[in-house]
Amino acid sequence: MSDSRLPYLAALARKALWLSTWTIHNANHLRDSADGLKVGGHQASSASLCAIMTALYGAVLRPEDRVAVKPHASPIFHALQYLFGHQTREKLETFRGYGGAQSYPSRTKDVDDVDFSTGSVGLGVAQTLFSALVQDYVRAKGWGQARPEGKMVALIGDAELDEGNIFEALLEGWKHGLRNTWWVVDYNRQSLDAVVREGLWAKFETMFRNFGWDVVVLRHGSLQRAAFAEPGGGKLKDWIEACPNQTYSALAFQGGAAWRRRLTDELGDQGDVSALIDRRTDEELAALMGNLGGHDLPTLVEAFEAARAHDRPVCFIAYTIKGHGLPLAGHKDNHAGLMTPAQLALFQEAMRVRAGHEWEPFEGLDVDAAGMKRFLAAVPFVQRGRRRYEAPAVPVPERLAAPKQASLSTQAGFGLIMHEIAKADDELARRIVTTSPDVTVSTNLGAWVNRRGLFAKQEMADIFRKERIPSTFNWAFAPGGQHLELGIAESNLFTALSALGLSHSIFGERLLPVGTLYDPFIERGLDALNYACYQDARFLLVATPAGVTLAPEGGAHQSIKTPLIGMGQDGLSAFEPAFVDELAVLMRFAFAHMQAHGAPEPDPVTCLPDAAGGSTYFRLSTRSLEQPSRVIDADLAADMVAGAYWLRRPGPNAEVVVAYQGAVAPEAIEAVGLMAEDRRDVGLLAITSADRLQAGWNAAQGLREGGNPEAESHVERLLDAVPTACGLVTVLDGHPATLGWLGSVHGHRTRALGVSRFGQTGTIADLYRHFGIDAQGIVAAAQAIAPGRRIRHLRLA
Repeated sequence: MSDSRLPYLAALARKALWLSTWTIHNANHLRDSADGLKVGGHQASSASLCAIMTALYGAVLRPEDRVAVKPHASPIFHALQYLFGHQTREKLETFRGYGGAQSYPSRTKDVDDVDFSTGSVGLGVAQTLFSALVQDYVRAKGWGQARPEGKMVALIGDAELDEGNIFEALLEGWKHGLRNTWWVVDYNRQSLDAVVREGLWAKFETMFRNFGWDVVVLRHGSLQRAAFAEPGGGKLKDWIEACPNQTYSALAFQGGAAWRRRLTDELGDQGDVSALIDRRTDEELAALMGNLGGHDLPTLVEAFEAARAHDRPVCFIAYTIKGHGLPLAGHKDNHAGLMTPAQLALFQEAMRVRAGHEWEPFEGLDVDAAGMKRFLAAVPFVQRGRRRYEAPAVPVPERLAAPKQASLSTQAGFGLIMHEIAKADDELARRIVTTSPDVTVSTNLGAWVNRRGLFAKQEMADIFRKERIPSTFNWAFAPGGQHLELGIAESNLFTALSALGLSHSIFGERLLPVGTLYDPFIERGLDALNYACYQDARFLLVATPAGVTLAPEGGAHQSIKTPLIGMGQDGLSAFEPAFVDELAVLMRFAFAHMQAHGAPEPDPVTCLPDAAGGSTYFRLSTRSLEQPSRVIDADLAADMVAGAYWLRRPGPNAEVVVAYQGAVAPEAIEAVGLMAEDRRDVGLLAITSADRLQAGWNAAQGLREGGNPEAESHVERLLDAVPTACGLVTVLDGHPATLGWLGSVHGHRTRALGVSRFGQTGTIADLYRHFGIDAQGIVAAAQAIAPGRRIRHLRLA
């Protein structure tokens, strides 16, 4: 193709290959290393994507497009951004070091405008699919029309397609009419440990076509296609397409002479084919055989630009050679291999880069520097600069109305609160989007969906309603709907929440995502949950039912360790309220918290960086509890948000305090009542968030160590009211470590009592009797507390 951009694109690709290779070499061989450990950096995996990324970033992409870069191509991404002026030399020099350019592209840690973090393979791929669905959702509401639609692009290693979450996402995309999504498979036919199976490309092609994607196979570059047009070229093409993966890789590593020997042996003495081979030097022959579609800029630019003409999802299967352009090309050990200093010296000479000028952006170019500067400044992708958008915060009422029923579970209360929000039809209600993996009704979102509808790009009537068959639920789909119904795949739920929770930054439109699932199944999608939080996506996760309160259904639906997940997951504030009025306070906090983006300064009450915002996780129960009749003032609400409050403050002569979290509240309250008959000043501490209490305590310790002796966390202020000799009994529905650290607040040892009985069935009352976690059991634990052993843990497990 005749294209004035091609010389500059070729120079850009050459420069990106050099800088990525040099960045990795510098990190491993030149930079000071205190421990001498290998830093790594995947030189070969970067090289195989160099032309593809150059074609995309240098010619095809527009500012509205978003890209998930294959993790091991991070050095190429950083090199290109450096040449565009979006990355610094200092960051490249500290690649894979503290504060340097990240080993895998990171939204939160890199400075060069990363769209999607891709540290965990496969998750960034699925993120582009769900981001395309979010783009459709936003535009269906009439929002974001000032900006053009973008392509959501994933650059994928062929072995990355082994990840199961990708297949789950493909199915979800088909259900929702996926558009504007490109997945570019770097088909180098090598994985970390091996060469991939023969014919895998055909399986990929069939699979994607079955899900409604266009498939574009980029097998041969322009040099190869020109050779195929020569006499004997058809036989050469047949040989290339029949050549096994391992053989092709081995010959690519060995070079032109090896190619000549093999081709002569297998295609020689055939006149025109022999002449075709003989017309080329060894170097030219190696260039011809290495000219696969994924390395050929004219082929790539033409294919990508053709796909811009429509909005159908496209899978590009781009044939490449791992390590293309490097001495490592094709070798089966090259995945984590590093060029030796001697190899690097020869490579540097071939790149015409003088010693001492390795970081110079325009060193060694075969086009003039002034022209290259003009070309880079005119690249369409960079015309808007940094593409991190901001969206105004959605007003959240000072309080959300709590239901007034005398007896209620937190799960049912959640549904009623959401229903009240749905009735208001204000900006808060309009910006909420809910989603669930086929448990919408059983997690109490049914009333919300009845009022706000299910989302689809085209209207679909509720057949039961149309046929006048009585039903509790209205399941009509329409562009105005606000519930995204998912299939049974928790990984998809968390990836969808990640995409929805980044809408303000990616599309400039604020969404308030709420996702629901059964609490035990958080563990099925934990990698995707961590990924969402790592990207700083903002959402509310409602996990219900939690603990063993699902009762007779038994162990398959019981969650024991999830409180620890909530405590351990950075970027996620975990709560387990017992009462619905607490839940209303905490939901109000969650909707405000997911919109906060201030400086990460410690809050004076919690010692946590609440102004910076984050996501929230509620662990709710199906157990119906008698609800307290009280008025929650601002101070009490603040305590609930901070993690705990005194339901009954201990007096000066208290011998014991009971602390509880969640649905075991009735047993704790009854036990305190029994003990109060013969013990004075018994205290009752209601814990709404062990996570925030523990995190705040750790933060306060750090602040004190950092020179702020006055720093005191919320839990420390609460326990200041507890006499020194007082005992503490903790009661919870989960793993004892959830509250085990409480004893350390004042330096006392924690001891856990109870038996873990996974799979135990029966009603919740039966379980309490079995494990002694009823009021009498708590009283017995309090009576057993001896001097020096003031902490007792009782758990329902």
